[in-house]
Amino acid sequence: MDNNRKVTRRGLLLTAAGLGATAGIIGGLPRFAFADTALERAKADGFIRVGFANEAPFGFATPDGKLTGEAPEVAKAVLAKMGIPQVDGVLTEFGSLIPGLKAKRFDIIAAGMFINPKRCGEINFSEPSYGIGQAMLVKQGNPKGIKDYSSIAGDKSLKLAVMAGAVEVGYAKDSKVGEDQLVVLPDQSSLLAAVQSGRADAASLTALSIADMAKKGEGVESTTPFGEVAGKSVKGHGGFGFRKEDKDLYEAFNTELKKFIGSPEHIALVTPLGFGKDYLPNKSMEQLCKGE
Repeated sequence: MDNNRKVTRRGLLLTAAGLGATAGIIGGLPRFAFADTALERAKADGFIRVGFANEAPFGFATPDGKLTGEAPEVAKAVLAKMGIPQVDGVLTEFGSLIPGLKAKRFDIIAAGMFINPKRCGEINFSEPSYGIGQAMLVKQGNPKGIKDYSSIAGDKSLKLAVMAGAVEVGYAKDSKVGEDQLVVLPDQSSLLAAVQSGRADAASLTALSIADMAKKGEGVESTTPFGEVAGKSVKGHGGFGFRKEDKDLYEAFNTELKKFIGSPEHIALVTPLGFGKDYLPNKSMEQLCKGE
């Protein structure tokens, strides 16, 4: 078994309800007594635990127990460069990731968690490893040459399908798309059907959602993702979470991460997971923590 890529039994032991009784103990001895810091422990032991929420494609376990997804794969690559060869996954509900990190059930959150000011007040975030913007679903070959909302606004004959109550309705209005150009529908399947049937010339959602729809639907494709609408960034950026006291681990990881993101090695690693050069971040952790 390739332990570096597995959600190991050691890691899964920590997902039990009685986590507090076992998280700090291995073999009946205090787990954290052997080294002063999380980084020193990980280097001494050759492994580190990361929390993930089983949400594809950000971080998840495959049916045969492999830990994968954008965040775990990037974490494994970065940690290997730091001299930590093995990564154990601790399956955790998304809402319990920050509490679990603080309780030392694991040492890093590797779940593609969006960086925002509220979360930055609780934990330290790395620089972002990805940014998810918007994209358009269009007919195969993109016969109308649609690129983004401005394409729709610039041709009043075009129709744009949007999901009721979704942020894309506001994005369309901000871009001066006319009310009579909008086809408001209840769900993703309706958006796909509208483009396939010609009821709409395009549909808009987050780039990952559009990519998934394009993969599953016949006769359609995704435009190149874009990160700005009406001059404003619409990208959500995700990074890795650390306890505030684990400064050496945080700084060492962040140093390697900044060199890794955008490199050919990084792009090759995450492209099969649905990420890649079109999902690179365009904001810094500092900007995101400030809400910019």
